[in-house]
Amino acid sequence: MDNSQEALTEIFSALGARAPEQLAVSQVSEGIPQLHRYLFLKQAWAQTVDEQDDSWIDREVEAARRHPDAPFSGKGHAIGRMLELGVARSDIVDVVRNAQAEMITGLCYLLDDPSLTPEDEERVGALGWALVVTNDEFAPTDEVIGGLHESVLDTDPTGREMRPRSAT
Repeated sequence: MDNSQEALTEIFSALGARAPEQLAVSQVSEGIPQLHRYLFLKQAWAQTVDEQDDSWIDREVEAARRHPDAPFSGKGHAIGRMLELGVARSDIVDVVRNAQAEMITGLCYLLDDPSLTPEDEERVGALGWALVVTNDEFAPTDEVIGGLHESVLDTDPTGREMRPRSAT
């Protein structure tokens, strides 16, 4: 892959990054693996519900009805009760999407710092982990993909950085 600023700008642009040139400059001049950071967060956001598609609500409620004791069926049961109470589907989407975004943020913080309690740290010692870049054979390198929590809101697909939708 061509790692020139121009080539990276084109890649970031094609991937939908909001500031492709800025990310390319940062990767080239600062040595920050911005392409890895951006793609990790883009893939994480792909795991969240789309605020324009609430069809998953019906699937969750139906799955819970069919398998009431299955793992995660509590979500479908709770959503069913919310619908019975007249909660707007868009509000359900917003609550779930916000919880998912908070989970992404929390996991990104966790990748940088295990945040062990003092008691746990005393038991296990200094312990850590990292998300790293791999080489062409997918073997880990020593290049850390860090600080992801700093960019979670920047990569919100809506472009609103998890701010509320406009009331319409």
